[in-house]
Amino acid sequence: MPIRRRSDILPSEITPREIYLNRRQIIAGAAGLALASGLPATARAGSLATVKSPFSTDEKPTSLQDVTSYNNYYEFGVDKGAPAAHAHTLRTSPWTVKVDGLVARPAEFSVEDLIKGSTLEERIYRMRCVEGWSMVVPWDGFPLADLIKRVEPLGSAKYVAFETAYRPEEMPGLQSMFPVLEWPYVEGLRLDEAMHPLTILAVGLYGERLPNQNGAPIRLVVPWKYGFKGIKSIARISFVEKQPETSWNRQAPDEYGFYANVNPNVDHPRWSQKTERRIGEGGLFVKRRPTLLFNGYAEEVAQLYSGMDLRKFY
Repeated sequence: MPIRRRSDILPSEITPREIYLNRRQIIAGAAGLALASGLPATARAGSLATVKSPFSTDEKPTSLQDVTSYNNYYEFGVDKGAPAAHAHTLRTSPWTVKVDGLVARPAEFSVEDLIKGSTLEERIYRMRCVEGWSMVVPWDGFPLADLIKRVEPLGSAKYVAFETAYRPEEMPGLQSMFPVLEWPYVEGLRLDEAMHPLTILAVGLYGERLPNQNGAPIRLVVPWKYGFKGIKSIARISFVEKQPETSWNRQAPDEYGFYANVNPNVDHPRWSQKTERRIGEGGLFVKRRPTLLFNGYAEEVAQLYSGMDLRKFY
């Protein structure tokens, strides 16, 4: 069948599932599908049984092709298209997540164990990138709070620290002589942020298992924060008393704060955060839209930061 070039397709013509009709995207990009990567059948994508979430936005979702081809995942390269081209090298099955630290019930969970222990929901969330781009993504996942309750944090636990898998042999971006970041990638949340019902661990999008470039097999999604907080391919979750280090805050503390809440009134030192462009809506020449405080989730999360100076705790 003939395949049209992206440049020939209007955004209004893009349907959510067209990536499955594009063999090149399957081979190079949809690594979670693993149809051409030589991964075992257990690592291949499959449909996920989900329920609709009341937390979803009613905004039109970004096309699956854009969601899976415009990514930041430096373990596979710094270009936006590099993860889709290279992430098929990551083996996502079997996979375990170690949960330790200040908890009564430390454990190692398979992703399947985590899925079985929770109700999967489809949550259509607005997502905001610090460079001024945004998407609307239909994630499939479960509340992080479900996992937190299972391991029973101690009273001294104040923060949750996350760590991405470190596999240089499977992540070509880790093989660079001049690393962009100190590896492995690490992130963190305050415990009350982690327990908030909007915070989820995603295992899929658009009803299918996560593609590798989007953080397979399990990643964090915190929709009121900038995208770099959404750590991918999680290998370890630790409960700690003191605020944990995070990769971008460690790399450039004057540019990336621990909280990373979407705030149009706090500019990045090199660009304004007051407006944004929605990916898939016409590129550089489309009219920019105002950035919403907490990415439009202020009603749900503003109370978490009551009394805090949001310019100091950015």
